[in-house]
Amino acid sequence: MILLDSLRTRRRRMGAGAVAAGLLAALLTAGPAAATPDPGDAPAGREKVSKSDAAAARAAIAAGEIPGQDEIVHSANIEHLVNIPKDTLAGTNSDLAFQGRYAFAGNYDGFRIFDISNPRAPKTVAQVLCPGGQNDISVSGDLLFLSTDSSRSDNSCNSTTQPATEKSSWEGMKIFDISDKKNPKYVAAVETACGSHTHTLVPERRNVYVYVASYSPNAAFPDCQPPHDGISVIKVPRRAPEEAAVVNFPVLFPGEGPDGGGNPGSPTNPGVSKTTGCHDITVLPSKDLAAGACMGDGILFSIKDPENPEVIDRIQDNVNFAFWHSATFNEKANKVVFTDELGGGVGATCNEAIGPNRGADGVYDIVGKGDQRKLVFKSYFKIARHQADTENCVAHNGSLIPVKGKDIMVQAWYQGGVSVWDFTDSTKPKEIAYFERGPLSTGSLQVGGSWSAYYYNGYIYSNDIVKGLDVLKLDDRRTDPAKWVHLRELNVQTQPDYFGFHW
Repeated sequence: MILLDSLRTRRRRMGAGAVAAGLLAALLTAGPAAATPDPGDAPAGREKVSKSDAAAARAAIAAGEIPGQDEIVHSANIEHLVNIPKDTLAGTNSDLAFQGRYAFAGNYDGFRIFDISNPRAPKTVAQVLCPGGQNDISVSGDLLFLSTDSSRSDNSCNSTTQPATEKSSWEGMKIFDISDKKNPKYVAAVETACGSHTHTLVPERRNVYVYVASYSPNAAFPDCQPPHDGISVIKVPRRAPEEAAVVNFPVLFPGEGPDGGGNPGSPTNPGVSKTTGCHDITVLPSKDLAAGACMGDGILFSIKDPENPEVIDRIQDNVNFAFWHSATFNEKANKVVFTDELGGGVGATCNEAIGPNRGADGVYDIVGKGDQRKLVFKSYFKIARHQADTENCVAHNGSLIPVKGKDIMVQAWYQGGVSVWDFTDSTKPKEIAYFERGPLSTGSLQVGGSWSAYYYNGYIYSNDIVKGLDVLKLDDRRTDPAKWVHLRELNVQTQPDYFGFHW
């Protein structure tokens, strides 16, 4: 293990001439088919790279510009406490949720529950086999929610893959009772149009509303017809989850034509995904706000009436954003960080050739009041540590670190690792800590790295696609006040009011 106080020489030359022309062209011109966010249903694959790319990766390791294969490096203010490898579930690790002393880790084959009462030694409590990528996961009270965005033969945990062209195929939301953490029980399923790539909870006392994000309709898919220009809203009664049902499909991008009124994408906007739905939604219930990352568009909307969300503002970035992937509010709700998943999470985009403004975060201020609020662009943030062209690396899932008066978040960057960065000054975001491993391979591009990196009750938890669960401890005067903030539950896409009052 190596502790690094500086970025060394890694801002330098990795990838300047090493990116294969074909790969670069594909990233720049990718339409919705090429911008398949997050690894697909198949296990993480391998893609051969050119001999020059492989040689460049080996040379960078030898020169100390990047870590060696599987070598762990991190800034001096982060401690790597433990890694828990995969066990029964061999698929791709995905998102994380938290409740009390438990962490819930999604996996394309199901989900795993950890007891994290001792963060230095998490213990497996249960592993549930229920295939259906990407198994995006959330919890609320005694209920656990699991997204299926994989065309299946039925809604059971014994289902098999089946073409979406068949009417009998199933995709949507699965609901489990987790009152007994050792024995989760599958209690309900709700089919949704185009499945459920991700979902977001809007919890109330009696009911839980679920915003289902999905996209890429096709006239040949009976249950995923264009236009698909909105989200599914599911209402789940807490005392009778078996009665869960879709109660609305609000159109977020009204317009004429077969695809609605979202971003038309290529060729009108080269390199930008056509908006045919949303990828991810983050809600801030204490402020009745939500932010949607919707392929070619970013939106701000009101959730005063959770069954009927209404768009307040909509933005595009047709220069540097290829695929609007996720969103994070700051605590004061006067900023939103949107991420661009250039290359769909399977490309090598953290290099000099791609540059600092693509595959990055976009920091936006929220200005104005009420329904007149607008999103105003301020800056981009991207990790400055260039990665090898054998490493998939791009902005991915992260969460706020609750420090009053500061805007700091931790974020996953796939094989770029975990970054902690400060955007208190919207125009000058800066990294303050990091953790990463060296490339999985120097001869092929293998999909791996941190899918989600979240701060929960004093620790950072990272779900690595290949390596398993990592627990990190951050020791920095700028973030130390967060250690006093303890939550009973955390679904990052349902952002809490960390300090319990309105600013």
